[in-house]
Amino acid sequence: MSKRALVVDAHQKWEGFAEGRLNSDMAVLTGKVLKACGYEIRTSTVEQGYDPAEELDKTQWADVLVVHTPVFWFGVPGLFKTYIDEVYTAGIGRLWESDGRSSTDASKRYGSGGLTEGKQYMICTTWNAPKETFGDPTQFFDGKTVDEVFIGLHKLYQFMGMSRLAGYHCHDVLKNPQIEQDFVAYTALLKNTFYHD
Repeated sequence: MSKRALVVDAHQKWEGFAEGRLNSDMAVLTGKVLKACGYEIRTSTVEQGYDPAEELDKTQWADVLVVHTPVFWFGVPGLFKTYIDEVYTAGIGRLWESDGRSSTDASKRYGSGGLTEGKQYMICTTWNAPKETFGDPTQFFDGKTVDEVFIGLHKLYQFMGMSRLAGYHCHDVLKNPQIEQDFVAYTALLKNTFYHD
């Protein structure tokens, strides 16, 4: 039986700055590579509109979720935040059942109420921030990595019970893009992560 992947394209056109093509192109690449690795693929393009119930079905169907998002003001774009609020909140009883705490069992802690154990997720982002800005305590992000800056999105999927796969992050995409190199490196990551004999 083949594995199943949902590729979420969370690009959002930002007038005067970015058309959103990089995230969309990377989402298409993800689908092609995972299909070649034996995965059945479904896709969601947030900007084109969506039915929350259908998105919930697709999320529940998938073994792995791959999210492609640009970074707007150090977080996800507004349309994707609305998608998160509408789709994942509707997932109560399917993706998560509670915040995990129990009045009768002290071992049940906050964040342990997810229902998606066994599922995995990968976050891929595009930044105007250059790569050297991360992991250096003398620079803007105070030594934090991309994953530490994006902890909220990671915790969202952890809250639902999913486990994290290493993601990919494109840097300096407006002032000094390295698209060809990013596509080569990202393809290698996908093949290394998802291809199994």
